[in-house]
Amino acid sequence: MAQTFVDIGSLITTSPAIQNGRPVIAGTGTSVRRIVALYKQGYSADDIVADKDHLTLAQVHAALAYYYANQQAIEQDLANEAAEYERIAAQASSPLP
Repeated sequence: MAQTFVDIGSLITTSPAIQNGRPVIAGTGTSVRRIVALYKQGYSADDIVADKDHLTLAQVHAALAYYYANQQAIEQDLANEAAEYERIAAQASSPLP
């Protein structure tokens, strides 16, 4: 039986219609940003697969490889998201005039 190989370049994709064009794990809608956020919170790749049972270990590692290859852009996206969250939280907690 012949072995089937996966082109790892096909595991991450982008589309303006999915996650506002952010890179996602192909066929899942799970963003690279989400995987990175979990990883930075201390989850291992195995933990992420256990938590997100629709993902494979190869997909999670592809997302992390994409992050490390594009770290500056992903970090900026994470920072922008955090700033937007803080802005909305501040508006919600400020007293009405």
